[in-house]
Parts: sequence; structure tokens; C-alpha cells
Amino acid sequence: LLLLAVAIFLRSKAPPEAARLLPESDGIVYINLKPFHSFLHKDLKPPRRVPEFQQFVDATGFDWERDLDQVAIALHRMPDPNGPNGPVAYSMVLVGKLTGKSLNGWLDAHAASRESYAGHTVYSIPSEGRTVRVAQIGYDMVAVSNTPTTEQIHSMLDHHATAALPFANSTMLRQYYHDVPLLSLAWGVGQIGLPFSESGAIHIFGFDLHLPSDSIIVASLTPALSLKGALNLKVEEIAPTDDGAAGQQAALLTLVTLARDFTAPLAENSAGNGLANKSLKQLLQTADVTRERNRVVVKASLSPALFSSLAAQENSPLQTQP
Repeated sequence: LLLLAVAIFLRSKAPPEAARLLPESDGIVYINLKPFHSFLHKDLKPPRRVPEFQQFVDATGFDWERDLDQVAIALHRMPDPNGPNGPVAYSMVLVGKLTGKSLNGWLDAHAASRESYAGHTVYSIPSEGRTVRVAQIGYDMVAVSNTPTTEQIHSMLDHHATAALPFANSTMLRQYYHDVPLLSLAWGVGQIGLPFSESGAIHIFGFDLHLPSDSIIVASLTPALSLKGALNLKVEEIAPTDDGAAGQQAALLTLVTLARDFTAPLAENSAGNGLANKSLKQLLQTADVTRERNRVVVKASLSPALFSSLAAQENSPLQTQP
């Protein structure tokens, strides 16, 4: 009983299995979509899809909006940002009602080549000048990678063989997952800013927020206890030095002030965007920026109305993309 209790305790502290299967990377993003499905189910309608994606849905019976439960993504910085992968390649583990003969048949029909590795078939699918490798690794799991080599997809298959070990995972998770708040529905660790930054900076409202390449970001969304359906947003930057963190805090405070001023004139009762404008203002009003030594923390509250407005925009008659 003691050993069982210890095992249960360790598993409760471990990252989700989908994240543990990811290979070494520069950053990791994880989303548990089940709560979002439950919350947004009444607001969501089947979106219009581009023909290619609709053909995939028809052939496999898999609907991303309904059947995908978890997504874990590893981000890999590319040495040549002008290459076919751009600045960042990815490796993913998808969890949900997505495996089976239909998906296997679609992969087999579209694969340029196949290989057998660790008892699994790895399909290589050509896509926009690069190769996307896909393998079904469990009854509800699929591994995907568009990295230039097979190293990452092979690593995920190797990790699947040791999935029962709660802390057999990547260096990034071992070093920073303990900073992710308990019960987070979505979180990211590592150099998360790299897909969104240009020359080491994120441009917002004409303001440059510089992200040092050696800074680590830990971001999370957790349920708010005070308001049903609301989420607490927390973004923590671990800077290399205390002085660097102080500079980041000042920049973020300026950015929040600018954003509040920029959104102040937006109407809250306009047709179509009124709810989104009101939700954005509430988000900015709750934003708080603090610092402790080399760590800068931004906290804010996301209201349920924000997700309803996003769902309304997603299901707009003008929506044509998946």
C-alpha cells in the first residue's frame, strides 16, 4: 500500500503523458481541450472548412473540434530561419478519438514513404517543401513531427515504451514543470516566445518587447475559483540576471499602460465586437506585473465572456478557414 501511495503521488506531480513523450526541444506547449469543449459546446457550430481539410474529415471521420482532447507540442529552433521549416519546427502528440483503420488508410494513401521503428509504422507525408512524419503510438495517441530528420519522431516512440515512468521526460520538463501551477488547463515552458518574435522582439502596438534568447517563459491558464468559467492567466519570465528582469518589468508595465489606452475608445455595445472589446478591457484592467529577483510575473483574469466572443468570431458567416 505504501508503494502504491508513493506511485500515485509521483504520478500526480508528473507532467501529462502526452507531454512526457515529447523529444528534447527549446519549448513545450500543452493544452487540455476537454474543459474547453464542455464550456464552449453550446456556443460552437461546425465551422466552414477548406476543401482539403473537409476531405480529411470525411475520409477519417476525425473532427478536430470534437475529437481532439489533448495537444502537446515541442518547439525546435531551426539553425536556418529561411529554410523550409522557417525559424521553428515542431513535434506533437495528439490525444483523442483519432486513431484506427480510417486514419491508417488515409496516411497510407498519402505517404511518400514508410518505415518501421520500435514496432510502429512511421508515415512520411510531403507538405509544402518539407516532410511531416506521423505514427499512431497508442489506441488514442498520434505522434507528428515536421523536423528535418527522423530523430524526433523516433524519440517519441522510444519514450512511449517508458511512458509508465512518471519522470522519464525531456530536460525542459525536468527543469521547469515544477513551476507550472497545479490544475493548469494549458501551459507552456521554455523559449516560448521564439515562434512569435522577430529579431528577439515581439512587436505590439508599435512597441518592442525584447525577449533575451536565454530567458525562460513559464505560462499557464488555471480555473479561477471566484468566477465560474473564468481563467487565471500567469506568465513568468525567468531572466538571466536581476537587472535584466527589472528592465523587462518596466517594459511590460509600459506595454500594459499603452494597451489600456489603446483599447479605451473601443465601444462595448457595438454589434459583433462589443463583447470582445469589453472582455479585452477587463483582461487589461486585471493585468498585474510584479518582480522578485530575476523573475517577472504577469497575472490577469480571463472572463467567460472572452471565450464566448472568440467562439462567436470563429463561427462568423465570413469564416472560411478551419
